[in-house]
Formats: sequence, structure tokens, C-alpha cells
Amino acid sequence: MIHKLADCQSPNIGQDTNIWQFTVVLQDAIIGNNCNICSHCFIENKVKIGNNVTIKNGVQLWDGLTVEDNVFIGPNVTFTNDLIPRSKVYSKSFAKTFLKKGCSIGANSTIIAGIKIGENALIGAGSVVTKNIPANSVWFGNPAHLRGYINANNEINYI
Repeated sequence: MIHKLADCQSPNIGQDTNIWQFTVVLQDAIIGNNCNICSHCFIENKVKIGNNVTIKNGVQLWDGLTVEDNVFIGPNVTFTNDLIPRSKVYSKSFAKTFLKKGCSIGANSTIIAGIKIGENALIGAGSVVTKNIPANSVWFGNPAHLRGYINANNEINYI
């Protein structure tokens, strides 16, 4: 379902995916099956989103971002793709950022370009992530620090 007030230019939208009002999806973006893209989101051309992904309100996904299956992106998470941004100076290529299968990113976190967040990792709300995050680890803070590990039952072992 694509809401009538969304601007979805991409034909590459999977089955049973919902795209809500005031969301813009550019022509070359790829979105998998059974995703929920909430209102006021923006998805650029060179973005690939897997299956069963939830993207909450107010998230912008910029060129160079790959989101694997079963990822949760909380409200107002901020991604970057240009490590040296300048007004009216456009990069020829953008840093690649990867959100691996099953990871979750809490509300209002900032993810710096060019990193990988590992499978099933958990990023706490308001974190600033500046480096690669290992699988099954829990990080939060500014800058984000390792705080523990999460198991298959979603139980956190804090360190």
C-alpha cells in the first residue's frame, strides 16, 4: 500500500510493503517485501532495503546505504553519506554504510557514513555511532560505546 499523499517514484517496491504519507522514494531505490516506511521519510536512489524492515517517522536514507532484512530504524535516526560536506560541492561517490540483518537503531541516533552495524546489534536511542559495530553487541552514548551483548532471546548481558 502506497498512501495517496506519498511520492513514490520507484517501481522496485516489494509485496505487502506500506509507504505512508509525506514520504518520498526516488526512482532507483529498492525496497523489499513486508516493509513499513512511516510518514515523513526520504529514500534516495542508491538505497537498497531488504525484507521485513521498519523505518519509523522522519528518517532520511541517503545514497550508499544498504539495509538488510529484519532491521528496525527508530524515529528521526540520522544517516550521513558525505564525510566532507560542503555547500554546492558534490561528491562523485558516497561512503557505503551497511545495516546488517536484524540490527536495531534507537530513536534520534546519528550514524556516520562508511560504517557497518553488525547482525542483531542494538544501538540505544540518541547514540552517535562513529565506528563499525560488531554483531550481537549493545552500544549507546555519544560517542557510542560497547555496553554489552544481546542473545537470540533479546536478553542483554551488560558489561
